[in-house]
Amino acid sequence: MSRIRISHFGPINTHGYGHDGWIDIKKVTVFIGEQGCGKSSVAKLVSLCTWIEKVLTRRDYGRKGFTSSDFKGFLSRYHRLTNYFMDGKTEIEYEGDAYRLRYTKEGNLLIGEMPSINKYPLPQIAYIPAERNLIATLNNPDLVKEWPGSLVGFLAEYARAKKSIANELMLPINDALLDYDQESDILSIKGRDYKVRLQESASGFQSVVPLYLVSKYLSESVLNQARPSNKMRVDELAPNKMSVDEMARFQNEVMMILNNKDLTEEQRQLAISALAARFNKSAFINIVEEPEQNLYPSSQVLLLQSLLQFNNALSANKLIVTTHSPYLVNHLAVAVKAHKLKNAYKDIADKINEIYPLEATVSPDDLAIYQHDANDNYFYALKQYKGIPSDENLLNVQLDESNDRYASLLEIEQRA
Repeated sequence: MSRIRISHFGPINTHGYGHDGWIDIKKVTVFIGEQGCGKSSVAKLVSLCTWIEKVLTRRDYGRKGFTSSDFKGFLSRYHRLTNYFMDGKTEIEYEGDAYRLRYTKEGNLLIGEMPSINKYPLPQIAYIPAERNLIATLNNPDLVKEWPGSLVGFLAEYARAKKSIANELMLPINDALLDYDQESDILSIKGRDYKVRLQESASGFQSVVPLYLVSKYLSESVLNQARPSNKMRVDELAPNKMSVDEMARFQNEVMMILNNKDLTEEQRQLAISALAARFNKSAFINIVEEPEQNLYPSSQVLLLQSLLQFNNALSANKLIVTTHSPYLVNHLAVAVKAHKLKNAYKDIADKINEIYPLEATVSPDDLAIYQHDANDNYFYALKQYKGIPSDENLLNVQLDESNDRYASLLEIEQRA
């Protein structure tokens, strides 16, 4: 399990007395809090740190060649967080399965290996931004030159995901289908008695389609790659599973192994299997900003169930979400309850599945919900009751306040 600790970065202050400040990144990790409190800042830092860990493991960069300037530069280009650093105050610590990173107050970047580096699952990392609905409304790549790198990168994945649609794709909401015309590069939403271009469709579809399509495509792509390395053959690594640069580097290193006359055939196969593990992805880290965007509550829940199903496809997968939605947070309690019942009463699994899809359940040990504390300007884990997330969270408190105000107004009316 990876974890991160942040101090004095943008709106994030530092952890309060009695807390060590570590934020555990579990299989399902959720951040809640009001706008501007730093939810996406944490998510973007996790995205960058997991990416750095990945490229160090794959040896795209050497530890000594990756500097604090690179760290800040990537945050600037990909997430536009240039001015979030505070001279002499900002500290960022990250511990993953392969590497630990520490950005110090003095502006240095320290990198060290973790004991579990040999068990590191190479991830496919997706950052799905809140601005994704913009992508659904345009096809002209010239219009996105000024977008941050994270959004441009997501657009590239979206383009690849579109081409993976063989005919039609069932969407998780409204019993709607997604239709893709390869020749015209046009996506359309199809219902029982209508068909409309995605650009002209409801805002909910424009938000869901890029999110769902990319998540499904990358989840299935990684699932196809995640197979035991000792059964891996060189010819099984299709070019579409790697970028052009990755494939070129992989092929070069394969040729070096094959041409090494000091190796036996068995040693060559073992070396190639180890090499494949460095390049072949075996985990999908899906980081999603506000999945509830423009969606009716029941649609929010259906989308979340789909994301959880993708996340459960592999044990090393992770889903990281920022949200303002009480429906999503409360529904995670349902997902945990269904998981506990599934394990306790296996003979009635079908009945449980009628109420909640078993493929979308969440173990209480795999869930962490962090809510923003306005006093410290930091994030602390939401308490659990017998493994179920507490309903005493900030989002439910807001609902309670509305009910209390309405009750107070009724009381005034009765006394008038």
